[in-house]
Amino acid sequence: MSSKTSAVLTSIALLAICLVFAGTSAAQTRDHLTDAETDVIRFHQELDKRIEVFIKAADRRFAILNGTAQPAMKKVMKEEPDWGEVPKGTRTELLGDVAGILDEAITNIDDVSRRDERNPLISRSLRKLTAAANGYLTQLAALRTKTTNEDEIAAIERVADNANLIIEAGNKLPAAAPEEKDNKKKKP
Repeated sequence: MSSKTSAVLTSIALLAICLVFAGTSAAQTRDHLTDAETDVIRFHQELDKRIEVFIKAADRRFAILNGTAQPAMKKVMKEEPDWGEVPKGTRTELLGDVAGILDEAITNIDDVSRRDERNPLISRSLRKLTAAANGYLTQLAALRTKTTNEDEIAAIERVADNANLIIEAGNKLPAAAPEEKDNKKKKP
C-alpha cells in the first residue's frame, strides 16, 4: 500500500471517529437543573419544600427570558446549599429547562401520591405549583408573541402543556382546609 493510500485511509478513519464522538455528544441531552439546583433539591426532602425549589428554578429561567432581575434566593436553613450561578442557555434551552422542571415537579407529586395519597403535603404542594403554573401561562403568552423561531415555539408549547396539566390537577383539589388557610396567615 502506498503512503498516499495509507494517509487517506488514516484520514477517513479519524474523520469517522470524530463523527461518532460528535454524534454522541449531540445526542446527550441538557440537564434541566444546574448542579447547584440539584443539590438544593436533594437537601429538601419534604414535598412542599421541593416544589418551592422547582418553582424558584423555573422563576430563575423566566427572569432570564423576560430580561428581569433574578428572584431573591433566600436560604430556608443555614445548611441549605447555595443556588449557584444563574442558568445559561439559549431561549429554547431555557424554555426546555422549564418544561423539564415542571415535569419533574409533577413526578415528585405523583410519587408521593402513590405512596401516601392522604399526605397533606400533596395538596399544599399542588396549590403552590398551580399558582406558579398560572403565572407561567401568562408569561408564555407574551413570549409566544415575540418569536417566530419554530424550536422556541415548540418549547413554549411543551411548557404550556405541563402548566395546563398542573392547573387541571390543581382545579380538582377540594377547597383549602381551614387549618391550611390559617397556616398561610401565620407565616410571615
